[in-house]
Amino acid sequence: MLPRAKTVFTTEEGAKRLGGNSAGLLPWRGVDLPSTQPPSLRVVGAPARHGPEHLNRGAVTGFIMFLADSAEQCVYFSGDTVWYEGVAEVARRFPIRAAILNLGAARVAEVGPFHLTMTAAEAVQAARAFSGAAIIPLHFEGWAHFTENREIISHAFAAEGMSDRLHWPEAGRPIQIDL
Repeated sequence: MLPRAKTVFTTEEGAKRLGGNSAGLLPWRGVDLPSTQPPSLRVVGAPARHGPEHLNRGAVTGFIMFLADSAEQCVYFSGDTVWYEGVAEVARRFPIRAAILNLGAARVAEVGPFHLTMTAAEAVQAARAFSGAAIIPLHFEGWAHFTENREIISHAFAAEGMSDRLHWPEAGRPIQIDL
């Protein structure tokens, strides 16, 4: 699928490995995707960290996306990150209306008890930081390395009175979020 895409945004390391039509986006750097009809879509690299700071699992990235003439309606995709100061900085810099979060508290033997993606509790922290944003959980089922599922995520949000902020996508079906 990647060779058929016009541009594949990733980390700089990832772009070097992939070559071809891939482009590395550093945190806070943006590009405008040309459009036959204005406005263009702006994609900005977002900081991300794949696990605890002391266990480097390689570069990862997130993205902030918005129409160039609608910077007040941003969509954030976390990528494979844990909650940390870089994600909090996204919330301070951009008015996020929808946050697509990779959850599941993914764990692998190589990093021991540490998780590589957000836990349900960290997703609640993100929801607080992205106040008012729709929260779209992704990346929490289908692989053995996930340690938290939909039930755990739902319970964490319910305990904080934020269940109404969750928007659960269904595989293969479009989801509509009003920004």
